[in-house]
Amino acid sequence: MNVDSAHEAQLRVWLAADPWRLACLQAVAALDPPEFWVGAGFLRNLVWDRLHGFARPTPLADVDVLTFEPASGAERESEIEAALASDLPAVPWSVKNQARMHERNGDAPYRDTEDALGHWLETPTAVGARLSAGDELEILAPLGLADLFALAVRPTPARAGTG
Repeated sequence: MNVDSAHEAQLRVWLAADPWRLACLQAVAALDPPEFWVGAGFLRNLVWDRLHGFARPTPLADVDVLTFEPASGAERESEIEAALASDLPAVPWSVKNQARMHERNGDAPYRDTEDALGHWLETPTAVGARLSAGDELEILAPLGLADLFALAVRPTPARAGTG
């Protein structure tokens, strides 16, 4: 088993053992989205809290839900947030259509969510997770999981040398 697959297996175990995060993933999956992922601090904080041995989770400013719907705009993001809030109202949902984010970031259009993640600012947050139709945890990590598990913060290759 290579390092990334071992990290992916560990991340799945930690997600499955976290009732709150699992409930968030279930709420997103209940919308039956073809291309929705939950990522950023939602996953980074879980891993880093576990690696540091924290008894209580580090609070999140929001729970980032990533969509990829080229024909949709900000109204659709608001609709998804409202649907999620009706299921889990205490969760600070933040839905962002990655098909639109290239405009904000000054990039060429992204091909899909995986491509968009590769353009995020830092490697440890450029990771997504979701529940499949069969309730299997899926991980999307186009830049791998090594930095996330090494507690390393570095720019993604797309952002190195910018800013």
